[in-house]
Amino acid sequence: MLSQLNEEQIKPVLDTEGAVLVLAGAGSGKTRVLTSRIAHILKEGKATLSQILAITFTNKAANEMKERIFGAIGEGDGKWICTIHSMCVKILREFADRAGLKSNFSIYSDAERNNVIKRVFKDLGFNNEELLKAAKYHIGNAKMLGLDPDQYGRKFRYERGMDDIVVAYEKYNLYLKENNALDFDDLLLETLRLLRRDGETLSYLSDKFRYIHIDEFQDINSVQYNIIKLLASAHGNIFAVGDDDQSIYGWRGAEIGNILSFDSDFPGAKVYKLERNYRSTGNILKLANAIIKNNRSRRGKVLWTDVGEGVPPEYYNAEEETGEALYAARRIADGVRAGGRYSDYAVLMRINALTRPYEQEFTKYGIPYKVFGGFKFFERKEIKDILAYLRLISNPFDSEAAERIINVPRRGIGGKTLEAMYYYAASYGFSLFDAAVDAEKLPITKGAKQALTDFAALIKGLIIGSVQSPVAQLVRDVITLADLRSAYDDGTAEGDGKLANLDEYVASVDDFCRLNPDATLDEYLNQVTLSSDTDEMDDGDYVTLATIHAVKGLEFPVVFLCGLEDGIMPSSRAEEEGDGLEEERRLMYVAITRAEKMLYLTRSKSRYLYGRRSLTQPSRFIGELAPVLGINSAGSRPQAERFAGYRDTAMHRRALYSEEDSYGAAPESSSAFRAFYAAPKKTDGGGAGKYSVGMRVKHPKFGVGMVIALKNNGNTVNVAFDGQGIKELSASIAPLEIIK
Repeated sequence: MLSQLNEEQIKPVLDTEGAVLVLAGAGSGKTRVLTSRIAHILKEGKATLSQILAITFTNKAANEMKERIFGAIGEGDGKWICTIHSMCVKILREFADRAGLKSNFSIYSDAERNNVIKRVFKDLGFNNEELLKAAKYHIGNAKMLGLDPDQYGRKFRYERGMDDIVVAYEKYNLYLKENNALDFDDLLLETLRLLRRDGETLSYLSDKFRYIHIDEFQDINSVQYNIIKLLASAHGNIFAVGDDDQSIYGWRGAEIGNILSFDSDFPGAKVYKLERNYRSTGNILKLANAIIKNNRSRRGKVLWTDVGEGVPPEYYNAEEETGEALYAARRIADGVRAGGRYSDYAVLMRINALTRPYEQEFTKYGIPYKVFGGFKFFERKEIKDILAYLRLISNPFDSEAAERIINVPRRGIGGKTLEAMYYYAASYGFSLFDAAVDAEKLPITKGAKQALTDFAALIKGLIIGSVQSPVAQLVRDVITLADLRSAYDDGTAEGDGKLANLDEYVASVDDFCRLNPDATLDEYLNQVTLSSDTDEMDDGDYVTLATIHAVKGLEFPVVFLCGLEDGIMPSSRAEEEGDGLEEERRLMYVAITRAEKMLYLTRSKSRYLYGRRSLTQPSRFIGELAPVLGINSAGSRPQAERFAGYRDTAMHRRALYSEEDSYGAAPESSSAFRAFYAAPKKTDGGGAGKYSVGMRVKHPKFGVGMVIALKNNGNTVNVAFDGQGIKELSASIAPLEIIK
């Protein structure tokens, strides 16, 4: 592995003792450095794999690190190569009695936390939506800061409704305790509290982990940093890899100050820089360096590459968002016709709300896509239902899980029965499942008692079965014995989609069990509960539509960075939040450096967003990049420049539909872009003349329709689809089949 490193990389790999900080620029090979260092420590006999802690921020990154290390040294105990939340779960389950917990605690997601807060408000008799929204924020913020209700109440006593929020926060914590549950922030907080108050546990763990490695160090918050410092207290061998220029999670507590002051916190620490980029072309790196140099809170790096300048990035001004999305669709269609794959492309945006026009245009032209940064696979109702069954089997105290699935599929258990169950449970200090077991004691109808008795018997049987059954078999038993398919098999397309998701979920469990054949149910639930957006990405051939936050750490041959307007990128809140503008600039830097070969920067002069259409202003970041892009500070190109074809005129809009004009791009740019691919394949020369008014056609999404109009010399076709209305399509890329 050492032979694969450059001179910059090999120095921190060989520097194994004491505190080391590596400032790793985007695409500089930080994962290779981390894994090579661990392999080197193992080869030198300085520690065993079980004595090395390597913290990453996604399961995908942890698995990649394990595979690289195992490839170098053979299989081993990679238990402690994991995310920081997974590490905390392992510690808390192993030392549960010392932490004052039961080892089979449930882990509540953010959605489940919000549901509990709603229940707390109902129990307290609070009926104020604004206060509820504020409470959700403040409870999360308090835990992120590591403050209990009294401490937080004193610190933020001037916030509106704080007295009521403190009461809700206290009751929320009590609810979690009664349900033997922790939320994501509790995993960190309880671990920190355990290490601070239990010297014996701290001594054992800090002595065990002889070498500590932290990936994405710029993203850790104060609670995480304090945990790491405590774990490093015995040996002081802490190796942190990060990039201050990619610190983009301040909104969830990440503190850029941790990386800026590392050598102050660890006197004598060595600091190395990785500036050679292996991902992007020289022209893309010019943009990245030009934007980030405007930040003051940074240590300073200049990315460089020896792979060549590549194709110049392009900037496009659309009249409105549909035109912006159509521009991307045409470029993608061009590239795929020239030999590329849909998976070469990503459309990145500051906020997920910008996906709609892209989904609309991509659907029109048969361009496959997936959306990330929005609704995750494991947040779908049908998946959360089966996970609730598994959580209840693992932890019968979990009343949140019990309530979710007590009537899935329908068992005739209504609101009045649930109220009686909660009253009974509260009166005796029981869980909701206990109330189901004691159904005969409840003041409910005979039918409801039988339904609860059957439900309790089902869960009891599954709990007993879980002791012997592997996780994959248990999941199948839950689906079969609970008859979950009947809950979604309603004969509709939506129901079919949910059934397909169940099948996909079973396949994902099989994949997990293949890699982790001895995993327990608790270990499986840990992995699923702590999954992230990037963990769901696969090798399928589709265009990625994603927020910039969702793709940090990933790369794509071609990137469209859209919505470059003030108020979107940078966010309208940026200037109100002190250092917010610098974090937005770092976000722009991250987006630019996701591109390997080609980068498109786009915006719309007007945009429909949040219920109204408004004129927009170009992002100030476009102004900062103007000299590199060859445009003026207002985001327009001088008329004499070769990019004059981008001017938003009626002639240009007509040219968008013209094959000869390559959709408005300068010929030089188009040929350079196509050179990225293999030799272009033969095409039919476009769609002009292919269709005629009155012709019947079929679209894979919209079905059968009739051509009712041709525009732009036949390059644009209007089709009236049965039951779908009129769609205006580009003849050259529309996936239309002529019906003879």
